[in-house]
Amino acid sequence: MAFFSRTTPEEMLRKNQRALTRAMRDLDRERNKLEQQERKLILDIKKMAKAGQMDAVKIMAKDLVRTRSYVKKFITMRANIQAISLKVQTLKSQASMANAMKGVTRAMKRMNSKMNLPQIQKIMMEFEKQSEIMDMKEEVMNDAIDEVIGDADDDEESDLIVAQVFDELGLELTEELAEVVAGQGEAGKGKIMKTATTANGGPGAGSGGGGGGGATGGTTGGATGPSDDIDADLQARLDNLRKGDN
Repeated sequence: MAFFSRTTPEEMLRKNQRALTRAMRDLDRERNKLEQQERKLILDIKKMAKAGQMDAVKIMAKDLVRTRSYVKKFITMRANIQAISLKVQTLKSQASMANAMKGVTRAMKRMNSKMNLPQIQKIMMEFEKQSEIMDMKEEVMNDAIDEVIGDADDDEESDLIVAQVFDELGLELTEELAEVVAGQGEAGKGKIMKTATTANGGPGAGSGGGGGGGATGGTTGGATGPSDDIDADLQARLDNLRKGDN
């Protein structure tokens, strides 16, 4: 059975990543060896130059140049391998993201299959219906409570309005009474002065006892007549004001 097993993309990426990491380690190892050999060649060149072996110095110089060239090539190769490793790591991350999206898509599909839209709509309609019924019942209960108990705020406001209207009517009535009293006062003063003039020797004054009696009768009539006229006029005006208010 293991002979027919297939390698998954994740396993292939992991395997290639390990191979690239191993290659970079090998290149670093070889580069370190070449750098050690370069330092040794430099020491040998100095030693041969002091000894006067110029032919050997030239050969060692060529080897030094070749070694340094190999070191540069190893550095460049390692950089390329590292870039490839980063690309592989990116592919691995993308594969992981694809698997995660696959799992999320599968879960969303199961949720959508279990979601019954007609049933949800029916539930929402029933909820709206029950909410309306509850609001109507609450409104009816509030109206019933207001009818039985009454609203104190409304009563206070009504009393305030009535008091304000009464105050305005009382003020107007007071002004009307003041005007009537002022007018009647001036008329009464005129009549009283006229009566006093007649009593002191005017055209209507008599002589002797008869005259005295006439004067006395005139004076009594003059004092009683204006007062009755004033009271009657005031009563008439008050009646007219009450009729106007009604």
